[in-house]
Amino acid sequence: MSLRIGNAPCSWGVEFGDDPRNPSWQKVLDDARDAGYVGMELGPLGFLPEDPAELTDAMQSRGLTLTAAVMFRPLHDPAKWDEVSDVTHRTCRSLQTLGANQFVIIDSIAEARVATAGRPDEAARHPDWEGLMKRLREVCEIASGEYGMTVSLHAHAAGYIEFEDEIHHAMDAIPDSLLGLCIDTGHCEYAGTDPVALFNTYHARAPYVHFKDVDDATRKRVVDDRIGFYDACAQGLFCNLGDGVVDFPGFRDALASHGYSGWGTVEQDCDPQAAASPVDDARANHDFLCKVGLAAEVSS
Repeated sequence: MSLRIGNAPCSWGVEFGDDPRNPSWQKVLDDARDAGYVGMELGPLGFLPEDPAELTDAMQSRGLTLTAAVMFRPLHDPAKWDEVSDVTHRTCRSLQTLGANQFVIIDSIAEARVATAGRPDEAARHPDWEGLMKRLREVCEIASGEYGMTVSLHAHAAGYIEFEDEIHHAMDAIPDSLLGLCIDTGHCEYAGTDPVALFNTYHARAPYVHFKDVDDATRKRVVDDRIGFYDACAQGLFCNLGDGVVDFPGFRDALASHGYSGWGTVEQDCDPQAAASPVDDARANHDFLCKVGLAAEVSS
C-alpha cells in the first residue's frame, strides 16, 4: 500500500466558494502546509484561484500537490444541467493546470431528502433514476473523454445517491471504464453503510478515498431530529479522526490488503464560524493518521 495524505478546504468550513464567512484561501493553504499535509483538494469553484498561473504559484510556493476536485452540484435536477456542465469543464481545466486527474462527483443536497438523511428506509428515491444516471454518465464522459480525468462517485448525505443500495445501482448503471467510487468513511457511517465492507466490494474501482469521522451521539441526535446537513456539521457531526465511530484500523487493513495506491484526503466538514481552530484539528487528524499507520508509505 502506498498512501499520501491531503486535506480539503471544507475542513476550514469552506463549502461554497462565495461564502463571505470563508477564511482566505491563503490561510487555508498555509494552515494545511503547517499541519503537515502535502496535498490539497481544489475546493469549491471560486475559492482557490481559477487563473492557471495564480493557482500554480499558490500551490507550488507552499510545496503542496493539487490532489483532486469535488464537484458538488444538483445532478438530480435536469433544469440545472447547464450549471453542471459548466462547472464540470471549469473544474477539469483547473485540475489540468497542475496535472491532477482525480475528479469526484457528488449529487448535492436535495430539499426532498433533507429530513431523511441517514434514514434509508424512509427516504424518497429519485423519481427519474434513468435520467439521473444519464446526466451522471454525461459528466463522466466529459471529464474522462475530453480531459483525461479519473472519475469517481461520492455518496453524500441528503443527496439522491446516499445509501448503499443507491451506490450499488449507480455502479451497475455506469461502466467501470467511466466511473469509480470515492469512499468517504464519514458519509458511509452517517448513511448506515460499512465503509470497510464497501471498499472491499469496490476496491478495484476505488481510486481515491476521504477520511472523515462521525460523533455517534451527534449523529443519533441530528438524524432523530431531522436536522439539516450544514446545521449538523456546525453542531460537531464530524469530529476529529479517532474520536468517533469509524473503524480506521479496519479501513487501513482493507486498503493494505488490496494494495491501495493513491491519496487519502481528510475532510472534516465544519461551519467556518463554529470551528474553534481548524489548523489544530488538521494537525490532530494528521497525527492520528500517522499513529494508526495511514499517513506514511507502507509496504505490504
